[in-house]
Amino acid sequence: MCDSASPAVHRVAVLARHGLLPIEFGIVHRLFGRVRDADDRPLYEVVTCALEPGEITTDTDVTLNVEHGPEAIDEADTVIVPAAEEDDGERPHDPLDPALAAAIARVPPTARVASICSAAFVLAAAGLLDGCRVTTHWRSAGSFRAMYPHIDLDPDVLYTDNGRVLTAAGVASGIDLSLHMIRTDHGAAVANEVARTTVVPPHRDGGQAQYIRHPVPEPERSATARARAWALEHLHLQPGLREMAERESMSVRTFTRRFRDEVGQSPGRWVAQQRLDRARQLLEGSDLSVDRVAADAGFGTGASLRQHMQAELGVSPSAYRRTFRGAAESG
Repeated sequence: MCDSASPAVHRVAVLARHGLLPIEFGIVHRLFGRVRDADDRPLYEVVTCALEPGEITTDTDVTLNVEHGPEAIDEADTVIVPAAEEDDGERPHDPLDPALAAAIARVPPTARVASICSAAFVLAAAGLLDGCRVTTHWRSAGSFRAMYPHIDLDPDVLYTDNGRVLTAAGVASGIDLSLHMIRTDHGAAVANEVARTTVVPPHRDGGQAQYIRHPVPEPERSATARARAWALEHLHLQPGLREMAERESMSVRTFTRRFRDEVGQSPGRWVAQQRLDRARQLLEGSDLSVDRVAADAGFGTGASLRQHMQAELGVSPSAYRRTFRGAAESG
């Protein structure tokens, strides 16, 4: 995108709205603002704009004084829309506020446009995500699908790139998306240097599925609680459906029905999730080898654990451990 002999400055416009999440705003300024050519000249100009110039509130006790109005979007090469508190309503931007719609309409046809976190609702309401594969924060996935069933939502990934339109998942995935855009514009070496100076990984393995917890409520009176407690204590033995049903003196059919009523999923799926959670806990909190983690969590072999983690989380056990324990690997 930039000529190496005479680099052109790429203009990034950040659209700030009331209720802005400062971390997302800061990510864009920090990462794009650190990109330099070999002569230490900036390759990006980052400009903040608002629907109206003036004071912008945030979701903290800090306010921003924004000098530029939406006209700053007119000359932008990339427009980034961070999330704001108003994006988290029951049906946000339905329909799109006229002033916000007018601002989005100013995006040049040749410019990239990207959302971070729940700002995907803004781009969707503006019609920019039609025909795209997109993402947003996993907590907003249900609302997004209900409002925009025609849009291909993938809540497991950290970001998506459809060419002109890009989306990032929850909050810090704005880092991943920004580095991806820098990498697309100027190559891996430049993006890696920005990541290094900002002390963030140049690329994170997997998607946001690996950060979602799946707690199971424990009712005071339960027909399957004893079976679940037993299964959790014997995950290494790979407990089966019949064994669990026997703990409650039920037939397999009755136990399965009661289990679904109480837990909301099948016994097999629940056990698989508990095994995966156990493996995650051991990878985060112990130095056990991958093979030992696999055995203790009921996967049998390291190969089986790798297959399940790749399928469920999109990441290997070693990469998952690096994410939570740093660069040092065990096993």
